Amino acid sequence: MKLAVLNPRGKDPSQNFADGAGAPNEKAHPPVSGHAFAACTSGAFFRKDQEIPADQKEVLVLLRDNLKACRQAMVELRGTGKTVAIAWKEAGTMQVAEQLAKPATLKLFQEICQRADGAIATTPDLVPFFTAAGVRHVEFIPTPYPLEDPRWNFATPIEERRGIFVGTRDFRTPSRNHLAALLSLKQLAASMYETVTVINENGWRGRGMLGRLGYDEHLLKVIDGRLPYARYVRLIGKHKLVWQLDASGVPGQVAGDALLARVPCVGGNGATERLVFPDLCGHGRDTEQLFDIAARLLEHPHDVEDVMQRAEEVAKDKISFTAGAKRLETFFRRIGR
Repeated sequence: MKLAVLNPRGKDPSQNFADGAGAPNEKAHPPVSGHAFAACTSGAFFRKDQEIPADQKEVLVLLRDNLKACRQAMVELRGTGKTVAIAWKEAGTMQVAEQLAKPATLKLFQEICQRADGAIATTPDLVPFFTAAGVRHVEFIPTPYPLEDPRWNFATPIEERRGIFVGTRDFRTPSRNHLAALLSLKQLAASMYETVTVINENGWRGRGMLGRLGYDEHLLKVIDGRLPYARYVRLIGKHKLVWQLDASGVPGQVAGDALLARVPCVGGNGATERLVFPDLCGHGRDTEQLFDIAARLLEHPHDVEDVMQRAEEVAKDKISFTAGAKRLETFFRRIGR
């Protein structure tokens, strides 16, 4: 099965993934998030339903703010006999709740759910949303990552790694807890003399916030602006661990990026964090407990190898491209018309 992933009237251009993940390319969208579902099946990503070939029968429609476009695309696709499943493009629990905050939008979502052949929840927390709205078949399928493809292995030898990488980047979204993550690291960085690297996507306002944190100038490394994906993950790979306090209930791209870099991810309550880093994630743990975990990993580098070995074993079984393709094929076979 080669899955067609449709983002109706979205900004991302159509993209063929005949070579699976393909080689890293700064001019193309990386095989992550919604694109990963197309890439793991050697399928394709589209922004118009008319572009989907007639012989490509299985379609995953990504729901976004323009639900009317999503409904129209679903009607047309089902009219041509295709099997249509739905999934949220921005799939954090709070993001979905915000999208459905108006009665008219909720009604439209319910209509889409009742028309769909099935739904994919990229976090376990979204299963009840789809079920209650009338989807007949719902399955939690975590976002896959090309872990088995050597072209997407951005690991750096452990002895060459330095410092801590902050996985969140945005001060403006409260549930990301970006400020709290930076403040909580200050003591650890100073006591162990570990450099903290942070991406600043908030321009001069972000610079102002970072400047008020009181870090020693030698212990805070700020990188302004967004990096191309491969360069970003390669940067992560140069660090000893990724730190975050994200409580958004997202699919977990911070942990997924850390996996591609073969770096442990401490904190966060995303789906990937809970699946792959259950002993390090923020689900059921407070900041003090996470602080102790991070300190232990920094003090005992050999523990990092054990942590990553376990994480990669779980990831291979749960979120690799091979695992994702198998689960998608089974799912679409079950909901097929």
